[in-house]
Amino acid sequence: MLSTFRLLPRVTATAILVALAGCASPTASNTDSTPSPAATASPASTSGHSGHHGGKGGININTAILSELDKLEAKLGVPALSNKIQASRPYGKVEELVSKNVITQAQFDQIKDLVTIENVVLTGEAKDVDYMTKLGLMKGHLFVAQELLDQGKPDQAEPHIGHPVEEIYADVEDQLNERKIPEFKATLIKLQDLVKAGAKDPAQVKAEFTTSMQAVDGAIAALPETQRKDPKFVLQVINGLLDTANSEYGAAVANGKISAIIEYQDSRGFVMYAESLYKDIAEQVAKTSPETDKAIVANMTELKASWPSAIAPAAPVKTTEQVNQLVKAIESDSQKVVKPAS
Repeated sequence: MLSTFRLLPRVTATAILVALAGCASPTASNTDSTPSPAATASPASTSGHSGHHGGKGGININTAILSELDKLEAKLGVPALSNKIQASRPYGKVEELVSKNVITQAQFDQIKDLVTIENVVLTGEAKDVDYMTKLGLMKGHLFVAQELLDQGKPDQAEPHIGHPVEEIYADVEDQLNERKIPEFKATLIKLQDLVKAGAKDPAQVKAEFTTSMQAVDGAIAALPETQRKDPKFVLQVINGLLDTANSEYGAAVANGKISAIIEYQDSRGFVMYAESLYKDIAEQVAKTSPETDKAIVANMTELKASWPSAIAPAAPVKTTEQVNQLVKAIESDSQKVVKPAS
């Protein structure tokens, strides 16, 4: 299976770099990545999972989940690169991507500023943005899974139900424990098992789906309500979701075709949730920055057109560059709210 998830944006000055000295997960399992304190969460600026720290990139090739590694896959246009990087762990230095024949030297030169074997510990608001963005990715997967189930496509829905439990839950588990959130991994697994079996009992699937969504919502509700309704905070989360969607779309489209359907669907789900978050704060943004609100709504509407349905079209509606431009435009406009000019 091609890569599935991509996580968060740039880290603020509150993030503390912690050298891992080559310490990494000893296995190459797609689901066994050490819970990383998101080497790329972004509060204020969200142009990618990369973030630069002391001249080094922010995608930790030893601990990043597939969604983060897809950033590299999309940039280089190498199919299944995320899986190849993961399968060759651990790395003692980033140059081992070349010596282990994962990529060529020429390809490495293109991404060397984006990768690291260092980890980042988040604190304060950056940590909260990281937390809500990861849970938002869970919701995006569940959103598109629900669409596919409604269309009688349990086989296509299953990966999107599986990814939250197989990848994201492990990556956010430490934060869930810190925030004293009741464990809900078993709930996600139960839903996954039902869908894997063909979703033969729609009523049972619906009930478990509702329970799973409520569990994710409950975890999000651990954040203070004032924070969850603060446009400055929510826009950072939205930018993280859209940045991830941008990476997914880049990995989905190749040679003028949608070659990776799962990634196409991933990105659709993330944009859907990002839009729903914006609707919750739109009135506040419009009151203080009406022109910014109009621009974000217009660009979000145009961006959504890239995914006409959960079932991927034969050819992409928009190019990867067009999607990238729209995501960057929304990010730029949102910065007028997140970091207003003094």
